[in-house]
Amino acid sequence: MKSLNYLSIGVIAAALSISACNTAPKSESGSDTKSGTISAEALTVNLDKSFVSWKGDMLGMYSHSGVINISDAELSVEDGHVSGGSFTVDMSSMTPTDEAYNPEEGRTKERLVGHLSSPDFFDVENHPTSTFRIKSVDGSTVTGDLTIRGITHEETVKNVTVTKEGNGYKITGDLTFDRTKYDVSFKMSVQDMVLSDDIELDIELIAS
Repeated sequence: MKSLNYLSIGVIAAALSISACNTAPKSESGSDTKSGTISAEALTVNLDKSFVSWKGDMLGMYSHSGVINISDAELSVEDGHVSGGSFTVDMSSMTPTDEAYNPEEGRTKERLVGHLSSPDFFDVENHPTSTFRIKSVDGSTVTGDLTIRGITHEETVKNVTVTKEGNGYKITGDLTFDRTKYDVSFKMSVQDMVLSDDIELDIELIAS
């Protein structure tokens, strides 16, 4: 995503550690010569072109969105579907892309990033990375362990697609998580201003 306000991901959103090796001999088609099944293909993720987009809402008012860099990733695909992997995001790379700011009221992109990086939110100094590690795959739904601020919970990436592009792949998916489960529990002190608990992530990986 460089395209989930409050992630500092939050989204979220990654070291893709994948174990997808098959030592059995393969035919030219990539099939296991003994069983006839298609074996998983380990991919190299292009970190410069891969990212996580994040979005958080101030309910009834405005939303913030941005991108966060992926610092490490591995991935495998099998028969046109993701079969395993993990990714790590650099929490210090959060970059807002929205325009919901008003310098005269003290609302600037720099202030937002500082707030998201603080102990009120993602405590980036003490927790510089967040990760997602795949545990299981069911069609276009991927289940795995998301770790933010050193806290791990099982989360689901939905609408996962694997698109062949030239000699490589584009892999995308959506993940929404409850920030309060990860001690990202900041509450607004101003009446009638409510920060959504849900952080939305859009994941985009380019691999070959």
